[in-house]
Amino acid sequence: MRKYFSAAAVLITCMLSFCGTVSAQDTVETFSENQIITAVTYYNERQFPKAAEILRGVIGENPDEDAAHYYLGLTEFCLGNTDKAESELKEAVRLDSANFWYRYRLAMVYSSAGKQELTLAMLENLIKDFPDKYDLYYTLVELYQGLGQPEKALETLSQIEAVFGVSDMIAIAKFDLLRRLGREDEGYDYLEDFNKEYSSVQVLSILGDRQLSMYNDSSAVALYDEALDLDSSFTPALLGKAEAYRITRKYDKYFSVLYDFASRDDVPLENKCSYLNALVRSVDQMFLKSFGPQMDSLVNICNGKYPGDSSVTFLSGIYYYAKGDTPKAKACFRANAEKWPESLSAAATYVEMLMYMKDWDELVAEAEKAAARFPSEPAFWEYAGMGEYNRGNYGKVIDICGKVLSIAPSDSATILNAYTTMGDMYYHTGDKKKAYKSYDKALEINPDYLPVLNNYAYFLSMDGKKLKKAYEMSRKTVELDPDNSTYLDTFGWILFLQGKALEAKPFFKNAVMLYGGKESPVVLDHYAEVLFALKEYDLAFLYWNQAKAINNGQIEDLDSRISERKSQMKKEGK
Repeated sequence: MRKYFSAAAVLITCMLSFCGTVSAQDTVETFSENQIITAVTYYNERQFPKAAEILRGVIGENPDEDAAHYYLGLTEFCLGNTDKAESELKEAVRLDSANFWYRYRLAMVYSSAGKQELTLAMLENLIKDFPDKYDLYYTLVELYQGLGQPEKALETLSQIEAVFGVSDMIAIAKFDLLRRLGREDEGYDYLEDFNKEYSSVQVLSILGDRQLSMYNDSSAVALYDEALDLDSSFTPALLGKAEAYRITRKYDKYFSVLYDFASRDDVPLENKCSYLNALVRSVDQMFLKSFGPQMDSLVNICNGKYPGDSSVTFLSGIYYYAKGDTPKAKACFRANAEKWPESLSAAATYVEMLMYMKDWDELVAEAEKAAARFPSEPAFWEYAGMGEYNRGNYGKVIDICGKVLSIAPSDSATILNAYTTMGDMYYHTGDKKKAYKSYDKALEINPDYLPVLNNYAYFLSMDGKKLKKAYEMSRKTVELDPDNSTYLDTFGWILFLQGKALEAKPFFKNAVMLYGGKESPVVLDHYAEVLFALKEYDLAFLYWNQAKAINNGQIEDLDSRISERKSQMKKEGK
């Protein structure tokens, strides 16, 4: 049976047909071949149903046509019918067990179906029969690793070395496996032996990293230099050398290497921006202050080589923001957003930066512009809502939430956030009925959403209504997040309103003493009220004084209530 269909085979078939010299049996075979070729054309054009229909017809006429079974197996796989694909490929293998591709594709179908043991057996047998198929070994290595058999993977890599010779790719793969097996020293010894006979920038850099980790900076630099002699643009060696100088505080040499790194034409821009972004994010203000001119030079080098490039402009913005130059940072992010108006990431970065800068007016304006350009992205309206909230425009925040709901009706997380925000805003505007209705809608989406449960419970307690319902919601918050001072405060306050001051006390004590509640005048005030009710007056006024010291208008009647409590004590003769 014919197994492969080249252009030459097609031409020969056509010639025989025209000459009229084919036998009846040859006519059947020629018809099958032509049908299979047509099916393969449909397969290549991704018209899988048509290909499958033709191939089934061929098999119906000639069930022993292994090529038809093979291509039908591939087609069924593309149609998502894994079981049928497996069945057809197994039949192709049965009919021609010597065909490499039949067996290899069957192994891949086994793998996609999660039948890793069958995949493994198939690949192992293929390697026995086709030992010169290089890729099979690496597929087998990956499979062994996926099955948690690193020793087998290691043996296979040794087979590759024996059959195809040593290479740095194999050496590094063996090193990684040895490390995973906890045999790190053996892995480094292996690389050392490799390095005595062969030259590899990757191996030299790994050995340099090891020396650096052992604080042998001179040895590390020597290895990095050896790697750079082979490839002067190899980024790991360049940055390894720079790091060796940085940790030994040889900052003149450190920045000298970085200047070379940033200036080189043969180092990818992506590598430069990745490293410099990480550097800017990792160093503290003292570093930026001490080495401001050097860092400025690095950023200027990049801007000079790649003027207007979005990744460099982004890097510049991050740098200026980190060093506290917010006007320059803002200008960089604005430039990116304006130069690349079709870029979602550029718009999002600028809007996020305005949020961090608390530039609420511009945040609202830019977020609304971005929302118009990217109408399917609700996040921009959420940023606009944040800006309006900080401007005190609660009604506009509610309107924005309505827009968000219309944009993302099937996004549960977005809808949950919108209803939560609407609930908070309606309460701020005094429409408690709509606030509670919004919270109810949020809890329909996620009954355990703690921010809603807490706010709902707290507002009910402030109204002095439905304390039982408030208690149940608040109890859930402290059970699910017992380390949250806000949730502890709400639950403790509800207990207090229910006349359970003694039960409330430990919740406030934990909130204040353990979980940061002492930074909130509201929590301190509530705790003081509980202590006053328990007649622990000295402690109560201690916390009231702490609340007064940090109260910035959050509690409008704090001073007057403290005076009332003092008058109450005097009347009681305390």
